[in-house]
Amino acid sequence: MERVNDGGPAPSALSGASGGSGLSGALADALAPVAAGSAADFSVAVLEPGSGATGAHGDGSYATASVIKVGILAALLLGAQDEERRLTAQERSYATVMIERSDNDAATALWGTIGGGCGLEAALGRLGLTDTHADDRGRWGLTHTTASDQLALLSAVFLDGSPLSARSQAYLRTLMGRVIAGQAWGVASAADGTGAGTRLKNGWMPRDATGLWVVNSIGEVTANGRPYLIAVLSAGSADQEGGVALVEQVARTAVATTAAYAAR
Repeated sequence: MERVNDGGPAPSALSGASGGSGLSGALADALAPVAAGSAADFSVAVLEPGSGATGAHGDGSYATASVIKVGILAALLLGAQDEERRLTAQERSYATVMIERSDNDAATALWGTIGGGCGLEAALGRLGLTDTHADDRGRWGLTHTTASDQLALLSAVFLDGSPLSARSQAYLRTLMGRVIAGQAWGVASAADGTGAGTRLKNGWMPRDATGLWVVNSIGEVTANGRPYLIAVLSAGSADQEGGVALVEQVARTAVATTAAYAAR
């Protein structure tokens, strides 16, 4: 179990439709039964880079839990680029266990290296994230973000034209492709075994004030030989298992809907 002792209220997040036409409208229609069948809130954003099809459903702000570790490493790599240096052996060691095993102590160490919340927000702003805000008490797992912001982060990691160098992108993608088997759930359920495989990072934690769970999953999956970038955030599940099941259902539905939309 991962836990960030927040002691505060449950996250405020509404799983409403993004509305309108296009892929976002299709996602709203496809996910309406999922929302109706769940007491938890969720949001999803997805991009199929080949066609450029992109859409989102839900616009709430959610606690990141451990998906913020991708942002922490991105900030570390940007800082190293600015200083025209490579990561130190210690930084690489922390980065490896932080992403592959979701090690919290490593995340805390690198959080200090990047300058905490202020450093994180500055770095992520350079990557196009506009609605990700650090906790005012410095608890990295209680950073709040949106699915659309997490999709922007994934785009910076996986697509050309990023402020991250090709070397930095490759490093992040490699670690996200080595997440241990016990943590390879979430958006991975939308993959069908084709392509290069899933590269992801998950986050999960109970909120102290309510006992309800935050369960998140972000990454790249391949279905029908085409890659998809997808971020699913959720809050309010009664337990971790229920949160994982919800995130996986949302991911499968969103990728299938996007594939059908892009093929029109």
